Amino acid sequence: MSDAQKEHVFFDAVLHPHRSLPPKGFLAVMMLIGVISFVAGGAFLLMGAWPVFGFFGLDVALIYLAFRMTYRAGRMVEHVRLTDKALTIERVHPSGRVQSWRLEPTWAQARMTVSARGRTLRLKSRDVWVEVGKFLPEEERESFADAFSAAQARRRDGMGLLGLETTQPV
Repeated sequence: MSDAQKEHVFFDAVLHPHRSLPPKGFLAVMMLIGVISFVAGGAFLLMGAWPVFGFFGLDVALIYLAFRMTYRAGRMVEHVRLTDKALTIERVHPSGRVQSWRLEPTWAQARMTVSARGRTLRLKSRDVWVEVGKFLPEEERESFADAFSAAQARRRDGMGLLGLETTQPV
């Protein structure tokens, strides 16, 4: 590949949700909840309130399902890459479905916007907006926006050094 065809990477980030409870911790929590529910349910069973015993088991099952759903959602991955030729965003959903966008890098901007859900991070190029990092805390989204903006400034400065034409956004 010649230097003229080679892409220069100015920003490359992979975003994924953070899960603070590791699998061994999950097992320990579920065992603790199960033991507590079994003991409490057993107490009600001994008092003659046998239907309550089943509801304690149902609670454990619902907590387990909630944890499994959050772990599944934690498999989402977003890859953001800014080169001299394109801004590419690829989102891999927990189901394996892939969404991707290829945007014009000259006009790319990172913007924190206010929506009904609070402040969101969006990457914009011309009239296309793509929300990224929904699963990140607000501070990390702001940090990402700052890092992306700095990379875009390096890209604009570096385009002249690479001998490539660039148009500054208006």
